[in-house]
Amino acid sequence: MEVIRKRESIPSRETVLIVDDQPEILNSLERLFRDEYEVLRASGGREALHLLEAHDPAVILADQRMPAMTGVQLFAQSLTTHPHAIRILITAYADIHASISAVNEGHIFYYVSKPWEPDSLLLIMRRAVERYRMERENRRLAAELQEANRRLHHENVILKQNLREKYDFGSMIGTSPGMQRVFDLVSKVVDTPTTVMILGETGTGKEMLARAIHYNSSRKDALFVAQNCGALPDSLLESELFGHTKGAFTGASAAKKGIFETAHLGTVFLDEVADMSPAMQLGLLRVLQEGEIKPVGSALTVHVDVRVIAATNKDLGEEVAAGRFREDLYYRLNVFPVELPPLRDRVEDIAMLARHFIDKYSRRINKEVAGLTPAALRQLEAFPWPGNIRELENELERAVTLAEPGSALTPALLSSRLTRDTVRDRQQAEGLKGAVEQLERSLIEKALAETGGNVKRAAELLGVSRPGLHKKLERYGIDPH
Repeated sequence: MEVIRKRESIPSRETVLIVDDQPEILNSLERLFRDEYEVLRASGGREALHLLEAHDPAVILADQRMPAMTGVQLFAQSLTTHPHAIRILITAYADIHASISAVNEGHIFYYVSKPWEPDSLLLIMRRAVERYRMERENRRLAAELQEANRRLHHENVILKQNLREKYDFGSMIGTSPGMQRVFDLVSKVVDTPTTVMILGETGTGKEMLARAIHYNSSRKDALFVAQNCGALPDSLLESELFGHTKGAFTGASAAKKGIFETAHLGTVFLDEVADMSPAMQLGLLRVLQEGEIKPVGSALTVHVDVRVIAATNKDLGEEVAAGRFREDLYYRLNVFPVELPPLRDRVEDIAMLARHFIDKYSRRINKEVAGLTPAALRQLEAFPWPGNIRELENELERAVTLAEPGSALTPALLSSRLTRDTVRDRQQAEGLKGAVEQLERSLIEKALAETGGNVKRAAELLGVSRPGLHKKLERYGIDPH
């Protein structure tokens, strides 16, 4: 009987192995499948195993009752070498035990009883090949996913290592006495749970120092999360810090974790903490005292274990005296103050910083730059840098961009504000600064003399905070007694 079947578009011809001890059945099966598949044929189990040594068929179709080796035995032996081949068993015997044996021992995809219909058997074969292709694709995708996960894990390890190296104290640039004092202070607190207050002007590197503390501490494997407290209004800052529940306010379509909960077991860096409103200060005080937060809209508190590093460019003592900052929060934050000196007070570090930024931006834009000319370095060292390290970095990024490949940076490549008579301007500024400092020292000494060395009363006479006066005493080397 001529079998009439619809030809389908097959992406590639798979190989199928047919096994039967009757030649006429083998011939019939080969005619049925050869238009769509590469057909291997074997007249028994031993011959089939021999063929499997050289071929990798998608489907093995075998008769159950064959001399020397049954179809189930063939399937069971081929599992070790061809575990992914799809297996179809044909038998004329409706034996339930044979069926169970075939499924358990041979991993049978389909069980076909004789006599079989050609069209039905062809459809079964197509489904078996489709199953084989799907499982092969799944294995490929799983292998790619495993490899991607392996690479991701490796890259994550490298990234963490790079972060630790980037924020290692050894990579923080500074040989000036002011920076050496900072390094000495931080080394004593880095691996403790102590709250750190970083003081300094804008652009002095407060966040970089906070990251260095985190990545050199026992919390380095948890998150470091930074938040500028002056960048958001109260309503948004509260949600950012403490999170909110679904429906807590208009637009809160889903619950959200705040940065304190996100950084659990890690470090939270709060920049410009002096700009927080009294209400937000109270919430932060609760975190520091109780170790818990209350998300917006929730009646429940959430315990968090985070280290807080705060920073400000304002004098918190003066903010407390003016009533703008809570005194109890001030004492909680100011446990271990570290003051970063402005760049104008660490001129000896400018050459090292400049070399670092030139290398950084040379690599970024793939341009070789031969450092700084002596004249350009003198210009950099003479400038007061009101924006500190951040301003210096921006200046050198611009200069590297303008420079010709292979050349050194000259004064002509620097901004016009640097190429004026900066030496004269610096001398004038230093003269004014010296006069102000002399007047300040004189007033402090006079106030201490009038109060018999009582720092608190002297601060009241001068109209400054007691912590602020202590800083000035240390700066000028004045002994109140």
